[in-house]
Amino acid sequence: MADTSQYKVGIVLSIENKGASGKKPLKACSVNIGGDEPITVVTSASNVREGSRIVIAPVGSTVINDDDEEQTLKKASVGGVPSEGMFCDAKMLGWGSGAAGIAAQVPESYEPGMSPPTTKPGAPGAKSNSSEGEAAVEVQGMYEKKLTKEEKKKLAEEKRKAKKAAKEAKKKEEEGAAS
Repeated sequence: MADTSQYKVGIVLSIENKGASGKKPLKACSVNIGGDEPITVVTSASNVREGSRIVIAPVGSTVINDDDEEQTLKKASVGGVPSEGMFCDAKMLGWGSGAAGIAAQVPESYEPGMSPPTTKPGAPGAKSNSSEGEAAVEVQGMYEKKLTKEEKKKLAEEKRKAKKAAKEAKKKEEEGAAS
């Protein structure tokens, strides 16, 4: 396994679609890894979204290539866009489980620039370098249930009631301050 000590947690700030390389679409991602300036990482990983907390191997890190040999990452052009690192998958991190080519995500308790956990967050029996009982990463927006018309109406009614109550409370507060 490669030396993961230089790997960092990063937050995806923005994504720009860059066409396709082969069959997979490429995305140029601006990522905060705790430095002064965000870095650009070009990827074809399908689970990358704005706001995702992902493990990154920045330029200068060591990764294992397809031939199981250690390789030091260099700044490279991917699809015509300079890339300053690589999103790590579970295999690269030695987590044991997880699909190849799917960016490894971590919980919100990991700040940009921190070292990634040593085991997959939320895995049964996993003991990582984060807080105990860490919940698995919840990916927003991928498979969210859509609300029914009735649920939407109920939510709208609750919002109207809360707004009306807040308005009345403010009115009473103003009346109390005036007297």
